[in-house]
Amino acid sequence: MNNNPVSLLFSLAVTFGLMSLLAIGGANSTIPEMHRVAVDVRHWMSDGQFADMFAISQLSPGPNVLIVTLIGYHVAGLLGAGVATLAMCGPSAMFAYIVGNMFERASHSPWPALLQSALVPLSIGLMCASGYVLVWTADHSWVGIAITVAAAASAIATRLNPLWALAIGGCLGFAGFV
Repeated sequence: MNNNPVSLLFSLAVTFGLMSLLAIGGANSTIPEMHRVAVDVRHWMSDGQFADMFAISQLSPGPNVLIVTLIGYHVAGLLGAGVATLAMCGPSAMFAYIVGNMFERASHSPWPALLQSALVPLSIGLMCASGYVLVWTADHSWVGIAITVAAAASAIATRLNPLWALAIGGCLGFAGFV
């Protein structure tokens, strides 16, 4: 890993600036790419550290883009956290503003509704890919994978509050089963 602070900040800015333009459906839709870059390509962290940062970002109040801030902080301290967050939020916010204005001007046309309808399956696919990467990043045993599958199945098939699955998984982990 290159320890030059300017180089690290530039890498964070470029990485998350480009990634922000792929974040259709929110920052969580780019989790597979974040993992690939942070763990496999740049070697900024391990699988376990990435999974921990994702868990912290999801448990903390606020936007789900917090994982980007945590990665930036891990790589380059407070300045890295700021650079990564601005790089992830800035380009996509500008793009959303521009597209929003275009949609407003073309409200009488059918293409905005068609485009929005076409982006729904893309967003769902990106979120499913994120789930897949997180399962293989966080679950290192068949018991963990089974618990994850059972929690996902109960969330899909029942109206049971997902916090129950989280509580059961937490208790099983605390008891040493995972």
